[in-house]
Amino acid sequence: MNDTVELAPHRFAGLVAPAIDRAFVAGMLAGRDGGGAELSQRYGGPAATGFLLEFRTRLAAPGGTVDEAGFTAVTRYRDPVECRRALDKQVAYGMIHRSPDGELSATERGLAFLAEIWQVHAEVTEELWAGHDDRVLRLVEALGRVLAYALVLAEEEEPGTGAAFAAMAPPHEPDGTPPGVLLLNRLGTLRYHRADAHAAAWTAAGHTAASVAALPSGPERLAIELETDRRAAGPYAVLAAEERLAVLADLAALPG
Repeated sequence: MNDTVELAPHRFAGLVAPAIDRAFVAGMLAGRDGGGAELSQRYGGPAATGFLLEFRTRLAAPGGTVDEAGFTAVTRYRDPVECRRALDKQVAYGMIHRSPDGELSATERGLAFLAEIWQVHAEVTEELWAGHDDRVLRLVEALGRVLAYALVLAEEEEPGTGAAFAAMAPPHEPDGTPPGVLLLNRLGTLRYHRADAHAAAWTAAGHTAASVAALPSGPERLAIELETDRRAAGPYAVLAAEERLAVLADLAALPG
């Protein structure tokens, strides 16, 4: 692998994280403003659809489920009691089914909502990233390889190490999924890989989700961020250094 360009995977992991966040948030906000909020209201509003939207990359897949460990990991920075209450409401709305062991799946009504949100995201990402077709395709291809390698590496980790990523990956990508939707969901799934790396880093430093959230800027927080970069770097080794630069450039050039 050619690393003549000095952008090692751990350095890249720190640089690409905010770029991934920016592009993903732009796509999700476009979805909300471009019909997603109205669609949600037709199904009962956020109280009925919130977790379906959040876990869509798995729950939209045929037989797709999220186990209790995955749910807890994804919501690790939120109040667990409030999360359970919100989940109870979505189960009561008939959007999510919860098995006796806590495993979550989409109901028929939930799947109908997800099919419609897929269409909303297709339309808004096509508009948001219009004129950047080649850039979107390059990112879809590169991030697809990163995700595939992340899944290989996850199989080598101890069970439960990457619970949030395991809950979301691989993203559901049915035949014919438009490139904009592929990119949006691959970006979103990669964010959970870093989230697990961050959780491992602050756990190793003796923190909890609450204490690390309250940690001010300074040497200790910087050390945790650098350790997060190190732990998140593995999947990016599948890209050559020049490809890492290209990914950064393409993400930076996307509107939003």
